[in-house]
Amino acid sequence: MTRDGEELISTHCCFCGMQCGMNIRVKTVDQSVVGVEPRYDFPMNGGRLCPKGVAAYRQAEHRERILHPLIRKNGQLVKATWDEALDLVTSKIQDIQGKYGKDAFGLYSGSSMTNEKCYIMGKFARIGLGTKNIDYNGRYCMSSASYGFNQSVGIDRGSTNPWSDIKEADVLVLAGSNTAECHPLSMPYIWGARDKGAKIIVIDPRETKTALVADVHLDIRPGTDVAIGNGLLHVMIADGLVDEQFIEQHTTGYERLKEVVASYTPQRVAEITGVAPEKIITAARLYGQAKEGMVMFARGVEQHATGTDAVSTYVNLSLVSGKIGKKGSGFATFTGQGNGQGGREHGQKTDQLPGFRKITDPKAREYIASVWGVEESEIPGPGLSAFEILQQLGKEIKGLLLVCSNPIVSSPSIGDVGEYLKGLDFFVAIDMFMSESAELADVVLPSTVWIEDNGTTTNVEGRVVRLKGINRRPGEVKADWEIISEIADRLGRGKYFKYNSPEEIFNELRVASKGGIADYYGITYEKLEKMQGVFWPCPTEDDEGMPRLFEDKKFNFPDGKAKILAFEHKGPNEQVSEEFPLILSTGRVVYHYLSGNQTRRIEALTNFCPDPYVEIHPNTARQYNIGNGELVKISSPRGHIKVVAKITKIIREDMIFVPYHWGKQLAINHLTNPALEPKSKIPEFKVCAAKLEKIETLGEKHG
Repeated sequence: MTRDGEELISTHCCFCGMQCGMNIRVKTVDQSVVGVEPRYDFPMNGGRLCPKGVAAYRQAEHRERILHPLIRKNGQLVKATWDEALDLVTSKIQDIQGKYGKDAFGLYSGSSMTNEKCYIMGKFARIGLGTKNIDYNGRYCMSSASYGFNQSVGIDRGSTNPWSDIKEADVLVLAGSNTAECHPLSMPYIWGARDKGAKIIVIDPRETKTALVADVHLDIRPGTDVAIGNGLLHVMIADGLVDEQFIEQHTTGYERLKEVVASYTPQRVAEITGVAPEKIITAARLYGQAKEGMVMFARGVEQHATGTDAVSTYVNLSLVSGKIGKKGSGFATFTGQGNGQGGREHGQKTDQLPGFRKITDPKAREYIASVWGVEESEIPGPGLSAFEILQQLGKEIKGLLLVCSNPIVSSPSIGDVGEYLKGLDFFVAIDMFMSESAELADVVLPSTVWIEDNGTTTNVEGRVVRLKGINRRPGEVKADWEIISEIADRLGRGKYFKYNSPEEIFNELRVASKGGIADYYGITYEKLEKMQGVFWPCPTEDDEGMPRLFEDKKFNFPDGKAKILAFEHKGPNEQVSEEFPLILSTGRVVYHYLSGNQTRRIEALTNFCPDPYVEIHPNTARQYNIGNGELVKISSPRGHIKVVAKITKIIREDMIFVPYHWGKQLAINHLTNPALEPKSKIPEFKVCAAKLEKIETLGEKHG
C-alpha cells in the first residue's frame, strides 16, 4: 500500500541467490529511496525478508557512495570529470596493450550484477579489449559445483528442481550449508518438509543453526566430504538401497563406484571423518529408504582442493537411488551471490562464451562471432582463472579493470594480493563504494546501485527474474554497462556496444545464448513480468521454461546417461602440524554479505555483528587458557590476525571458525590457503592449518 507522495518499485533483493521479491519505497518528488517491504506475490520468499534484505535499500542514499570519477594525483584519489577519467583509462589501455600485447590488460569482474552487465563484461573483454584474461569472483564461490554438475550430468544449473519441491521431499541432505544464516528464506521450505514428516540430515563440522533442526548431524572433520559421501554410498549399496533399474537404464560408471566405496566401511569413514559409525549408518538408511529426497550443499563442500570430487560424490547419492527428475527429488547448490547463477552462464568465465558454451569449441566460437559481428579469429582463447590473474598482476598482466569485486578481502592469502595489485602499471576500479581494493586504484569510476538500473538476474533455482529500478543517477554515477560502452567507444570498438537500454542488451544475450545449454532465447522482459520469472532452458517464446530438469531421465551427454564418478578421499591440501595443530575454516554470518563492502556500511547490520570473532570449543579454550571475549591471535603459515574469542560447543575441538566479511587487519583471508582445486580453480578457503595464542595485554587491539 503506497503513501501519499510515494511509489513502490517492484524488484528483487541484491544479496544472496534467493533473489527475494521486494518493493522499494521511493519518494515521488526526488526519487529518493526511503524504505522497503517484502513482496507476497513472488513465490521464493512469500512476504518475508532476512535482515540483509530489510536493510538493503539503505545503500542507495548512503553518505559513503562514490558519486564522481576519481583519479590518483600525487598519491591521492581526487575528483575528476568523466572525460578526464575515461581518456586516462583509454590511453593507459592502449599504452599497455601496445607495449605488451592485448592479454597484458585483464578484466576481473563480479556476479552481484545483472545478467546484462555480466554478459557485457565477457563481450567487452573479448572484442573490446581483445584479451583472454577475464574471470570473475564467482570462481571463488560456485565453480566446483559448476564443474561437478557438468562432469556428472552435463549441465550446470544450480538446482535440478524448483524450490517448492523441497517441501515434497521425504528426506533432505544439507551438506556444508548453514542455510539458516546464509540463505534464511530457504528455511521455511525445510521446515515445511519437516512438518510433513521429512527427515533432515545435516553434514557440517559445526552444529550450526541449521544442524539444530536435524534428525542426524554428521559433524565431519573439515575436508572429508568425499569420505563421508563414499561411506553413505557404501551403506546404501550394502543394504540394497539403490535403484538398480534406474542405474542400468540411465547411468554409467556404477561398477567402478562399487569397487571404490567397498573399502569405505562405516568404521573406516569414522576414522577419517570423526563421525560415529552409527550416525553414518542411520543417515544412509534414512536417505536410502526414502521415496523422495533432495541433496543440497554449498561452499562448505565446494571450497576445497577436492571440491569437484565432493560435488560429484554427493550427486551420486541422487543417481544411485534414482531420486532425480521428479517432484521432491534432485540436487542443488545454494547460490552464494545474488546472480551467482546467471553470472557464470554468459561469458565472464575465462573458458566460456554465452549460453554455457565452451570457448574452445569451434562451432561455439563461430556462432558467437556471428552474433557479435566479428571474425571468429578475433575472439581470444581461454585465459587465466581469477586467482591466477591476481598472481600475474605486474608480471604477465600489467593493467587491470576491476568491476563489482573486492579481491583484497575475498581472496586467499591477501597479504600477497595487496602486493600483486600494487605491482600493476595501471589499475581502474568500477564500484559504488570505496572498497579495500578500490583504495589502491589509479582511477575509480562510480557505478549505480542495483535499484538504479534495470535488468535480470537468475536465482538459486535457475529462475530468471526481472529487476526494476529508479531512473536516476545521483551525482555523476553511471551504470556499469554505460561505462563499459563509453570505454569501448573510445577504444574504437563502440559499434559493438551501441545499447540504449538493458533490454537491448538482454535481447542480444537471448540470441547469443540460443542453442546453448543455458538457452534464454524464449525469455523476454514481458514474459518475466507476466510469469514472475522463467526457468531456463527456455528455447522458444512459446515455451514456459523448465522448472524441473531430467523428468525425461535424459542427461546432457551423447548417450543420454548420467555419469556416476568414483573418487578416493584425498583430504585437504594443507595438513595440521605440531606448529599449526588446529583446522581453520571460514564462512558467513546472517548479517553480512561477501567482503562486506556493502553490509559493513549499514548501521542496522553492523550493530548486530560489528567485528569478526573466532569460535573455539570450550575444551580447546581451556587448553589455551582462553576466556570468552578475550583477544586472541590466530596464525597460519601465511599470516595472522587478532580477534575476540567466542567459546561455544557448536564447533569441533580440532577446529576454529572465523567469518570472512571484514577487511584490512580483520580479514581472515590473511591466513587462508591459496591452493587451487585443479579442475575448478577454486581456492581452498574451508581448510588451512592454524594455531591459537592468548594475548596477555589488550593494549594493541586488532593489531
